[in-house]
Amino acid sequence: MSTITKTRTVTIAAGALIALGLLAGCSATGAVDAVPGASSAASQEAETMTPAEVLASTAWETTGATDAAGKDVPLTDDDVKNFVGWAYFKDGGTFTMYTLDDAPKMQGDWTVTPDGATRHIVAKDAAGATLFERDSDIVALDDEEFTYRVFPDAADKSVYFDIIHTPTDHTEPAV
Repeated sequence: MSTITKTRTVTIAAGALIALGLLAGCSATGAVDAVPGASSAASQEAETMTPAEVLASTAWETTGATDAAGKDVPLTDDDVKNFVGWAYFKDGGTFTMYTLDDAPKMQGDWTVTPDGATRHIVAKDAAGATLFERDSDIVALDDEEFTYRVFPDAADKSVYFDIIHTPTDHTEPAV
């Protein structure tokens, strides 16, 4: 091995050791938080929950929508307004949804695929008869956001809207 190669190897190794030392110094445990500013306890809890448990862990409020280009879409837009409201996904697989004015919107059953990629809802009337079923692609699902995608025309996947929800402490309206 030439002197130049040995020098480069030592320099690279020293640099790697220095980088590791700096990273270890970033926290008391020597670990680096995956998300700056995130609560490590909350992050660890969310990591151990299944996608269904995350969805059922809180009430959700529609707080935004974006189009396929990532531009904000008003919640009053004809393509998204039917998806806006309060959503309550309960353990055991039932859900209720309300408008932001607390008017009942729909109820029924729900599931999330184990990989968290798809939410399935079965909307039912008061007697329990199925009104419709819908699968929605999940774009984001964690303890801070639940976003799913809707397609105005199921045959055209290039036009879509992402419906963004955030946790809320809004009490479920009494029916």
